[in-house]
Amino acid sequence: MVAVKAAEAYRFRLDWFVSFTSVVEHGGFSAAAQALYRSQSRISTHVAELERALGVRLFDRTCTPVELTAEGRELLPHARGMLQHLQAASDDAARAARRVRGKVRLGACPSAAAHLFPFLFEQSAKRYPGVELVLREGTALELEAALLSGEVDLAVRPLLPVPSSDALTCRTLWQEPLVAVLPAREAPDGPLRLADLATRPLIAAGDNGSRGNDHAAAALAFERAGLTPEVVFRTNQSQTLIALVRAGTAIGVTNALAVLTANTEGVRIAPIANEPRTHEVALWWRTDRTTTKPAEALHTLLTEAPLPNLNLA
Repeated sequence: MVAVKAAEAYRFRLDWFVSFTSVVEHGGFSAAAQALYRSQSRISTHVAELERALGVRLFDRTCTPVELTAEGRELLPHARGMLQHLQAASDDAARAARRVRGKVRLGACPSAAAHLFPFLFEQSAKRYPGVELVLREGTALELEAALLSGEVDLAVRPLLPVPSSDALTCRTLWQEPLVAVLPAREAPDGPLRLADLATRPLIAAGDNGSRGNDHAAAALAFERAGLTPEVVFRTNQSQTLIALVRAGTAIGVTNALAVLTANTEGVRIAPIANEPRTHEVALWWRTDRTTTKPAEALHTLLTEAPLPNLNLA
């Protein structure tokens, strides 16, 4: 009888047993390779490595098609049983995931919402059908307040401005550059300098008359460059910023995703020279409250979400 001590299990690879049982089930190495979408040499290597690890021959290769040896026949039900147990464990885990039930509330700034919400609606329905997903949009400050008041369980908002409470923590999801938004009639040859932008009236991302504007990414970029631009208006709605630029009111400075998820007809988007990806977007939550299973599920989906396409071409 082929026996393996539990302490020796680490010497064996799962794909050896998959290849072994596939050769039996499909009647040969070539057929097993086709069924598993692997090369025949890979299947042969797996079986040979399993034979060396066990110290027995599992197939009589002098026969056409190959036949199991006595040791191979003895191993077969054990190999099948092991794979069946693994499949059952995987199915149980999947069912457990689907059994997650409850409501989870997520807030996001507008550009992040445009990128993430379609993915979240699709994936949450597939993987967590028992979870009711409640989504809302808001500014960075509104989302901070919603987290602290318990109106949302999670929030996707920029790192800046820094929240006023130590009860909030975050995980960065992506970084993006700031861009300039110009009327369509202007066609810059390449990236614009912050110094060029600071000489003109600006529309910037932010909240008119609220705290935090001096600590937003655009404001800090100008400050680091020793510049004080004339900001004539602030808005967190990219279409409002674009409409004002299109009308010739001023030029705009905002994060790349805000314009890449908007209708930019009538304006031009230009990169800003030597400006790193200073606009960081993060997933935020409270550290002083127990996380629910639905919130954990949504947290997982958010960390698996694809990164936004920030190609300005």
